[in-house]
Amino acid sequence: STQKDYDNAIKYYTEALELNPANAIYFSNRSLAYLRTECYGYALADATKCLEIDKNYIKGYYRRATSNMALGKFKAALKDYETVVRVRPNDKDAKMKYQECNKIVKQKAFERAIASDEMKKSVVDSLDIENMMIEDEYTGPKLEEGKVTMRFMKEMMECFKDQKKLHRKCAYQILTVSTSAYVPVPKPVLFPPQQTEKITICGDTHGQFYDLLNIFELNGLPSETNPYLFNGDFVDRGSFSLEVILTLFGFKLLLPDSFYLLRGNHETDNMNQMYGFEGEVKAKYTTQMFTLFSEVFQWLPLAQCINGKVLVMHGGLFSEDGVMLDDLRKIDRNRQPPDSGPMCDLLWSDPQPQNGRSVSKRGVSCQFGPDVTERFLDQNKLDYIVRSHEVKAEGYEVTHSGKCITVFSAPNYCDQMANKGAYIHLRGSDLKPEFHQFTAVPHPNVKPMAYANSLMQMGMM
Repeated sequence: STQKDYDNAIKYYTEALELNPANAIYFSNRSLAYLRTECYGYALADATKCLEIDKNYIKGYYRRATSNMALGKFKAALKDYETVVRVRPNDKDAKMKYQECNKIVKQKAFERAIASDEMKKSVVDSLDIENMMIEDEYTGPKLEEGKVTMRFMKEMMECFKDQKKLHRKCAYQILTVSTSAYVPVPKPVLFPPQQTEKITICGDTHGQFYDLLNIFELNGLPSETNPYLFNGDFVDRGSFSLEVILTLFGFKLLLPDSFYLLRGNHETDNMNQMYGFEGEVKAKYTTQMFTLFSEVFQWLPLAQCINGKVLVMHGGLFSEDGVMLDDLRKIDRNRQPPDSGPMCDLLWSDPQPQNGRSVSKRGVSCQFGPDVTERFLDQNKLDYIVRSHEVKAEGYEVTHSGKCITVFSAPNYCDQMANKGAYIHLRGSDLKPEFHQFTAVPHPNVKPMAYANSLMQMGMM
């Protein structure tokens, strides 16, 4: 099903509900269409509506539980699974879902207990990376004296392309050096606006490693004369997330001043737990390595200003007016994002065509109109913003009279959306965006969401 099919389904159920507003099944079905297009806020509202009409409609509880899980609200989800188990004590499937969700709630409580233990040390402290042995039979790429070189990068991408694994020692080396690459700049969210001749901005890549290789094929490998900015959501959904993120971190280390990575809403624990990255790292390496990824993700910058004129962030603008670039520099970003406020907005918000702000279709942050964009740009003396976060049929979209640009670089998203991918060239002289589209390339037969949480997988069916 493509985005169009889901939009049509939503339209169809919306029209049906206008004629028959008391139909629980229509609300439940529209809720599923919203779930599949990541409109979790709307999905939650529809599932709730469905249950108000018919509190015995079991699917409604499942839809609402899935919406809550997608929003990281595990306790709320557990309540609904509990209800189903109570109503259907002999339903094995219901019991299994309840137990699975209960496990997550307990794990979260445990994680909170550890986190509040102020002495929280970095995973790095408990790893002896220096003395990890690389066995003689390992023939893959190795760092050269602990350093990433272009030769190493080419060998690593080749190794991943053949579905081989990088030695865990090398993966740990990349991660520990990555932490130190970001930590020296604890506060600034914005890199210094370097004058660039040309920069390529890419949107979400979501674990689509073979499409990432295709971007480099079409647009050239990153180098000092070919700088890149990747705008968040490198992982989750696609089942080659580890390969994508190690490649991106590798280039960051090779080219610290010509390769930029911004954090997306999927560089967070809740999302990684639901949408596959945590499962993938555990399957390919260890839990400990996932914890280290989580630490590095917390240091990723949230926005980047190009030549003092173009602001790039993953999600979008803010729930309230008056936010200045200086406020962004002061965000204490080394954490899991809060449920509201500027950090949450940068990762989660979306533009809308009408003026003003409205409740987000996602159930997190807000939607902002052209007037909001205009005021923000005026106050901060900027020309326009570039954001990602939403799949677009053409791979990009220009809205708000050219002041808000969306770019999305995961073509045929989740192997089903049939969208193009795109990247943007910006030249330093005039900063006029130039769009380049591309289509999906084949990948080995590992389905998207292969490593995702099983409840999440079932909830989307």
